[in-house]
Amino acid sequence: MEKALPFRKIIHIDMDAFYASVEQLDNPELRGKPIAVGGGRQRGVVAAASYEARKFGVRSAISGVKAKKLCPHLIFIKPRFERYREISKQIRQIFYEYTDLVEPLSLDEAYLDVTENKKGCLLRHLSPLKFEKKFISNFI
Repeated sequence: MEKALPFRKIIHIDMDAFYASVEQLDNPELRGKPIAVGGGRQRGVVAAASYEARKFGVRSAISGVKAKKLCPHLIFIKPRFERYREISKQIRQIFYEYTDLVEPLSLDEAYLDVTENKKGCLLRHLSPLKFEKKFISNFI
């Protein structure tokens, strides 16, 4: 008889609109405004769009020209990857407060194995949605 593998709790974190959110964090004048991080010229591409810009259909990976047509008052911001790396490292340190099993995929995405976590949260019986609410409540 085969032994069953232990049940694991893995969280996939994907920080939506990360670059745009960092820009709004650093420059309060941009808060509440539609912004796109990337290039707005002929060959430019949107790397990230704020939630305000998404209401107009602006998304990552579309051309800057198309983004400007969708949202004429869109504000383009030149990417600051050093700053995004800095913020990403700070967020990653928060992840390590919960578990040593962190698998970063990019500046704004990671997997965390929280089956046995440092906070002592009882996770085996929590649904993913209940765990997400419990995890997020530590940041709010």
